[in-house]
Amino acid sequence: MRRFLSIGFLFSVAVLSQVNGFLAGAPAPPGRSPQDEIRHVLDTQVAAWNQGDIEGFMKGYWNSQELLFTSGGKLRRGWQETLNQYKATYPDHARMGELSFSDLEVHLLPNSRGQGDTPVAAWVLGKWRLKRAGDEPQGIFTLILQKFPNSQGGVTPVWKIVHDHTSSSLPEPK
Repeated sequence: MRRFLSIGFLFSVAVLSQVNGFLAGAPAPPGRSPQDEIRHVLDTQVAAWNQGDIEGFMKGYWNSQELLFTSGGKLRRGWQETLNQYKATYPDHARMGELSFSDLEVHLLPNSRGQGDTPVAAWVLGKWRLKRAGDEPQGIFTLILQKFPNSQGGVTPVWKIVHDHTSSSLPEPK
């Protein structure tokens, strides 16, 4: 009986940890490839952005002073500075528009931490586009992501963007 209770307790803790992590918007469902986990992070960001939720969008970034974000010829350091810039540039839902990512290439980097074959870093190349009432800005981005322990109490590690280099481009001819 005691063994049954211990197994039941551990199962309950595991389930609650997964639910807690899922509600925080962090980990992808278990059993996905690292590439799919990373795409889940980006899909979650797009969904938050399109709901006008910049804070939700920022959950995909590493909440650290070491976060690097380069755009418009400027280098920003830190999660808070990046959030502040997003809020200043996109003060309302109309300015945010509808975000989409395309042509995503996810490249896993070799594990140099001595943790077996499990990838812990990756880089992503892709295109972004905003659809707004008066214009459609677009461009290219390169992201570097790192896999971190889940700080939300879940058991599944999470991918976070640690470096974002985003550039704007002229619209493609039609």
